[in-house]
Amino acid sequence: MKVTIEETGEVKLLRFEGAVGELLKKLGVNPEAVIVARNGEQLTASDKVADFDEILIMDVVTGG
Repeated sequence: MKVTIEETGEVKLLRFEGAVGELLKKLGVNPEAVIVARNGEQLTASDKVADFDEILIMDVVTGG
């Protein structure tokens, strides 16, 4: 699996199959602070991802 963390520009290649929430936990990423996408489609914490996926983790932008 290729995981790109937008904030840092870091790209990780890892083996993982399971829920997005589990992936974020494994990476030490706060699930409430990011949006996760696969092929441009937003995923939820319960959506499943697999080794062949390309995942983008983006910061949630907030402000007023």
